[in-house]
Amino acid sequence: MSITEIMKGDESGSQMVKFAEEVADNLVKANLTRTQIRTIFSEARQIEAIWGKNQSEGLRKLVMLKPKLAYQAVGTSGMGLLKSVLSGAIDEVEKAPEDQRDAYFARFVELFEAILAYHRAKGGRS
Repeated sequence: MSITEIMKGDESGSQMVKFAEEVADNLVKANLTRTQIRTIFSEARQIEAIWGKNQSEGLRKLVMLKPKLAYQAVGTSGMGLLKSVLSGAIDEVEKAPEDQRDAYFARFVELFEAILAYHRAKGGRS
């Protein structure tokens, strides 16, 4: 399943859960730490707070998360996979029709939460 299909058509969330578990498993194998993931996740939470007040400002901050992901991926084992997944999801939020952008953003957050949760459940380092 592609990130596009998960962001657009996974109404039940079951495919997202399976995808997030696979990603988390690979992040654990690549020795990516919870701290490294949480650094980015904290920014996503800040964007979520902005999004609720001003979608256009939230979208701008979300798109600006992509260069931060790219920077983190340089020389950091496992971050390249997380960057690829999250950047793809950000692209889908950005391309979404304006009237559906809130739902796409909510899916982005759900996906990120699921990846983080599975990373911890699979024994990802702190």
